[in-house]
Amino acid sequence: MAAGLTLTSSGGAVAVGNEALTADLDAILAVGALKGADVGVIVRDANTGEVVYTRQSGRRSQIASNMKMVTTAAALDLLGPDHRWKTELVSNGTRFGPVLNGDLVLRGGGDPTMSQKRYQQLADTLKASGVKVVNGALVVDDTKFDAQPYGTGWAWDDEPYSYNAETSALTLSPDEKFSAGTVIVRVKPGAAAGAPAVVSVEPANDHVQIVSTATTGTAGISVEREHGTNVIKVSGSTSVETTRLSTVKDPAGLVTSVFRKALKQNGIVVTGGVKRAKAPAGAAVLASDESAPLSQLNVPLLKNSNNMLAEVLVKTAGGSFSNGVRQLSTTWPGLGVDPNSVEVFDGSGLSRMSQFSPDDLASLLLKAKTKPWFAAWQASLPVAGVDGTLVNRMKNTPAAGNVKAKTGSLTGVSSLSGYVRTQDNRELVFSVVQNNVLRSVNPKTVEDRIVVRLASDGGAGVATPRIESAPQERYDVECSWIGSC
Repeated sequence: MAAGLTLTSSGGAVAVGNEALTADLDAILAVGALKGADVGVIVRDANTGEVVYTRQSGRRSQIASNMKMVTTAAALDLLGPDHRWKTELVSNGTRFGPVLNGDLVLRGGGDPTMSQKRYQQLADTLKASGVKVVNGALVVDDTKFDAQPYGTGWAWDDEPYSYNAETSALTLSPDEKFSAGTVIVRVKPGAAAGAPAVVSVEPANDHVQIVSTATTGTAGISVEREHGTNVIKVSGSTSVETTRLSTVKDPAGLVTSVFRKALKQNGIVVTGGVKRAKAPAGAAVLASDESAPLSQLNVPLLKNSNNMLAEVLVKTAGGSFSNGVRQLSTTWPGLGVDPNSVEVFDGSGLSRMSQFSPDDLASLLLKAKTKPWFAAWQASLPVAGVDGTLVNRMKNTPAAGNVKAKTGSLTGVSSLSGYVRTQDNRELVFSVVQNNVLRSVNPKTVEDRIVVRLASDGGAGVATPRIESAPQERYDVECSWIGSC
């Protein structure tokens, strides 16, 4: 192919003055393991927008967690980098000494980073104000978001797993990665081989029920919540302390249990039980908690590919999945995306119904560079060989510490899109999206070979990883082949 010859993105490759690069990328994509798969690739100059390479890059397909780039960029435009989420204790009751005559309302604002400690601090603040008795009910208000817990097109059999938790305006994260809507199940071996294992839940609550047949041994532990219930079954065996995350049904119910415990520990008596309702208009704020700003929340969201943080952005934008996507889509034209050329049903990419093209993703990457929030947003992307979902990829190559990109994985789907600087100091944006990939193939190796080749351009060249053919149920500690990341 002659240098400078350009083909349409629905055809083969494009060469723009670099026949060697085009030949190498074509060769990487010609491997037999990709036979029958749909693969789209686009590479553009990050400063001029010039197309460097393209292969079927205009075709829409599933992009898995590359959707999080779209969601976070749109949320930064719509909500602003300084947007924060509030969780409040409010009441329209009256105080008479230590007695609050009226309901106490725990009002959720959608903060997915709330923890047991922070709910405890709300109760501590109420106690410090002098309240000892609530002569009314504890009202739980999770009406900031609608009642639909899962996005359209999510897999029903992913329900027990932490990457597929329910989205709620009142939720709780039990760990530092902000795994909202889950609890930690801790399993300790017993005193001797064959003895029952000791199982506990963090935070302690009466919302979930543990049913354990686990023993002391070496077979491994399984933790799975029964469909549609809060019964968590623990089975197998372990000789070492083991932890697993389990989703819960109705995260607001979990919060209720944890917060009631916090009130009790502070000696605060609630006489009227618990009910679910919207806080009355004009209720006075008795205590409040505020999250970190969106600009900071994007770090765990993108680095760790946190699905639930992404879905909170959607519901924060519009109260529901459908209206949230509609509101976020108003920013897409300014991000280089035509709302009429894509299909989107959630914020994380879990939905099998969402459709985007590599061209759309590359356009977003280019437009993002013009935004005032770009530097912080780009810094939130995983870095090859350094952190996040790229921590174990492309180490000891020219891509390591250089490539900033978002991963994406669903069964049969893999994507990688982001920024790379070549050895002759040219910055490129790229997007690789693979669909209908067999589970016997590791598509990440294809992505790595492409990106390492881009990072090597202008230099002497380096050997790139060969494609693997071994079954890939889980190919690194950050990213599940079944889940989405």
